[in-house]
Amino acid sequence: MIHKLIMAVDLSPVVSPVLEVINAILWPLIAIVGAIGPIYCIYLGVRLAKADEQNSREKAKKDLVGAIVGFLVIFILIVSLKIALPILQDWVSRQV
Repeated sequence: MIHKLIMAVDLSPVVSPVLEVINAILWPLIAIVGAIGPIYCIYLGVRLAKADEQNSREKAKKDLVGAIVGFLVIFILIVSLKIALPILQDWVSRQV
């Protein structure tokens, strides 16, 4: 009974604008992450190269590794969302 009620509700007027907004935001977000991430990693690499003391060198190395890992995770998640968005749109349209 609940399944039939859920199938009777048309969610496309609600879901469609949300998916359009997400789709519109993803390309600029990929560009921003793709531009700022490497620049920040280069900055941290220069800081690592200029570090004189062992403690500051270790901190700079830790910061650089964290930035690279974070940049890669964010970039992979954004690209995977961009790839998954048409699949989600197709799934939503089939549910209606």
